[in-house]
Amino acid sequence: MAHSEQPDMSSPAHLSSKAVERVFHQKGFVSIENFLSDKMLEDMQCQVRRFINQILPSLPAEHVFCETHDDRSTLKQIQHLEQHDPWFGRLMEQGPFRQLAERLLHGPVQARNMQYFNKPPEVGLATPPHQDGYYFMIKPCEAVTMWLALDHVDEENGCVRYLPFSHQGGLRQHGRTTTLGFSQGITGYPSSEERERELAICAKPGDLLAHHALTIHRAERNRSPHRQRRALGLIFYAQTVDVDEVAHRAYQVKLKDELVRSRRI
Repeated sequence: MAHSEQPDMSSPAHLSSKAVERVFHQKGFVSIENFLSDKMLEDMQCQVRRFINQILPSLPAEHVFCETHDDRSTLKQIQHLEQHDPWFGRLMEQGPFRQLAERLLHGPVQARNMQYFNKPPEVGLATPPHQDGYYFMIKPCEAVTMWLALDHVDEENGCVRYLPFSHQGGLRQHGRTTTLGFSQGITGYPSSEERERELAICAKPGDLLAHHALTIHRAERNRSPHRQRRALGLIFYAQTVDVDEVAHRAYQVKLKDELVRSRRI
């Protein structure tokens, strides 16, 4: 089926809902059902397939992560789709995701990264508990991450698990992990009380999760023998934040060197 050359820039009805903003700021995250229309979701699925088939082979190694090195059947993460393809660039800069980010952050935003995520069947590993703000290196820590489901996602294939209200407690201590694509995780998490309060958020294709950069979240591995767990992630910073670009670039260079030396990319 032919795909649209231009992404649909129409605004979902959810963008006018004050309830979405209220839940986001109260709990640190919000789940929005049917964020994309059926037509826009169909276009998105076609564009993701096109990107993987046509664009992926030419990407730099540090933008592509596989669970098994050089085995594209275990593809788990792609960084910066918006930098490598104009369709995704237009969607990031002008589409409904940016409009939602401006509502949630109460003003203009910087579009920072559009990512593809997957947990391939049986080999998709767990995502360590973390706060996105630890990676961002921004002050103040005012940013939103969006997670758009491309498959049916539940506890079996690794849905996102949030700790409600955790965005109110500031950044927690993080330490290095061995998880490719998630080099930092919260140390000593979760306590028994935190595990009891966690919420596993199931989603269907076209549903959107949005969380504050300080909200603690994680995901289990994909235990399904055949189901993918594909999603798009989009990151927006408030326009007014101060980004430590020097420190951020230095960390990325160091991380790339470690991954290359360990033959993980």
